[in-house]
Amino acid sequence: MKFTKMQGCGNDYVYVNCFEESVPDPAALAVKVSDRRFGIGADGLVLICPSKEQDFRMRMFNADGSEGEMCGNAIRCIGKYVYDRKMTDRTELSVETLGGIKYLKLAVRDGRVYEVTVNMGEPVFDPKRIPVLSELPEVIAQPISVLGQDYSVTAVSMGNPHAVVFVPDTDSFKLELYGPAFEHHECFPERVNTEFVTILGRDEIRMRVWERGSGETFACGTGACASVMACIRSGLTEDEVTVHMRGGDLRIRYDREENLVYMTGPAVTVFDGEWYD
Repeated sequence: MKFTKMQGCGNDYVYVNCFEESVPDPAALAVKVSDRRFGIGADGLVLICPSKEQDFRMRMFNADGSEGEMCGNAIRCIGKYVYDRKMTDRTELSVETLGGIKYLKLAVRDGRVYEVTVNMGEPVFDPKRIPVLSELPEVIAQPISVLGQDYSVTAVSMGNPHAVVFVPDTDSFKLELYGPAFEHHECFPERVNTEFVTILGRDEIRMRVWERGSGETFACGTGACASVMACIRSGLTEDEVTVHMRGGDLRIRYDREENLVYMTGPAVTVFDGEWYD
């Protein structure tokens, strides 16, 4: 099976072109290829598939084999993959995902994509749609107890569930301890991605993320969008924010009139290879 390793801000995935390859058990394959000692090494597996109604379809699987609804960094890399390999000559694309249809604008230099802007859709604050167990109409800065420690959480979906937590310093925060506890907290029936955020200014934040099914990753596109929306709802930032993550920066813009979130960031091809199983 031919594959391509790609990364967006250090959020790395193994990509398989399902126009040419067949993957009968992607959940099992995701576990194998993601292993950083015995596999290729990645945060998960992404399949680039045909779509009946859109330009392409994305399926993404976390490192534990669970299928995720959406991944912002992964979908930017899909835009680069299909353009650079001449599967399309268009710079505006639609991609079908379990988290809804996403629209991409590709920035091209010397015939190759270097940056992608994604229309990430509308932010969702309805607890039932996230989902998060709450009788409130929205979970904004609500108290939650995790491992005996009280935190304030804002819950939002950007096609997948997120819990945003503000902390004084992301660098010193014990993510490996609290990340799994948030992921499996009883308030989140489908588990949750958790972003730990420090405010740096009205247009700048720092973020670390614990992704359900993968653990800490160097970046998370949907998580960056969710974090900025949590900041905006709490009155902490403006509508355009640079999000600093361990793997790099993303630029997030919220359009109030359209009620849409736009994400802009890099997409990088690391290497091609063949997987023998």
